[in-house]
Amino acid sequence: MVIMGVDFGDARTGIAICGKSEIAASPVGVIAEKDFDKCIEKTAETAKENHAEMIVVGYPKNMNGSIGERAEKCRLFAEKLQELTGFPVELWDERCTTVSAHNYLNVTNTRGKKRKAVVDAVAATIILESYLGYRKNKKSE
Repeated sequence: MVIMGVDFGDARTGIAICGKSEIAASPVGVIAEKDFDKCIEKTAETAKENHAEMIVVGYPKNMNGSIGERAEKCRLFAEKLQELTGFPVELWDERCTTVSAHNYLNVTNTRGKKRKAVVDAVAATIILESYLGYRKNKKSE
């Protein structure tokens, strides 16, 4: 199944995709949009352009597992995205993915404007990779 991962942000939303084999996620890019509704529309367009059959949206729970304002906004984003696309949309715990994305970019010595341009796509890739790992383990049970 082609699955698209989304790291929703107020200014930039990272996008990643995996092919039907569900082996690996790859970054697609970043949607630079501050308007909530326009971001949903652009994300839906990206899903359709990439032939996604399902979407996984990062769900930033607090470190203690509680749901804060940011997670609520992501939940609303996911609901509206599902309404617009008709695709199944899953929320996936994304705690620490942006920190991990910055760590990956440190290893590759990606700095400055280039780093800012790709960190959200890298975070979306990490979210999707984590979800794919879960699906793989769930199938083998």
